[in-house]
Amino acid sequence: MQKAAQHSVGFLYPGYSAEDDYPRLEGILRKAGADVALPLVHTDIGEDAHRVDALLEMGSADRLADGMAALSGRGARTVVWACTSASFVFGWEGAHEQVRTLSAVGGLPASSTSFAFVHAVRALGLQRVAIAATYPTDVAEYFAAFLKAAGIEVVSLRGSGIITAAEVGTWGRSEVLEMATSGDHAAAEAVLLPDTALHSAEHLPVLEAVLGKPVLTANQVSVWEGLRLAELSVRTEALGALFR
Repeated sequence: MQKAAQHSVGFLYPGYSAEDDYPRLEGILRKAGADVALPLVHTDIGEDAHRVDALLEMGSADRLADGMAALSGRGARTVVWACTSASFVFGWEGAHEQVRTLSAVGGLPASSTSFAFVHAVRALGLQRVAIAATYPTDVAEYFAAFLKAAGIEVVSLRGSGIITAAEVGTWGRSEVLEMATSGDHAAAEAVLLPDTALHSAEHLPVLEAVLGKPVLTANQVSVWEGLRLAELSVRTEALGALFR
């Protein structure tokens, strides 16, 4: 029988799209010497739509509580709501309440991808960022407002108008690169790609090489945030500046 990992970080992931990033990220971390497991539970998303009303329902307390119940017994020391849009649409205070509720239900330190971006930007000592989002622009603007509430300057924002996570999950390297380069800005110290439905784990070295600056992606920062909550630091060139 395989020995259980010493460190287990749990994730609640909405639906099915880029969840295969998590075993890929776990493999990269293990290759870097981390004795870590990243158990993931899929939450019921209701309607798959990057639309504010659908996102508020997707991130509701009842749906997250159901996911937390499914995650119990998996040995997680921390838990991350691995969704950006269905956290930042609640606003700065609402997103805090969301993770407080999740922590109370699970009895674990908890966070979300939206806060992971904030903490990652701060950890890198950055102040000005560009947003390259898969979402429609009106949804992406909620993310910009969330970052501004955290004291981070958003110098540019590009929305791609994609409505469903299912479609985002079909994107490959060329689409991700095109969105990131189109969304970059000369004044930005980093480019943020805020959708956990977007495959990104394999693309980070290429993205940073092409843009010449840190690139933060949703699944990357979600895993980093879970490790941060567990007080575990892992260094690897394979996951970009955030993990260097």
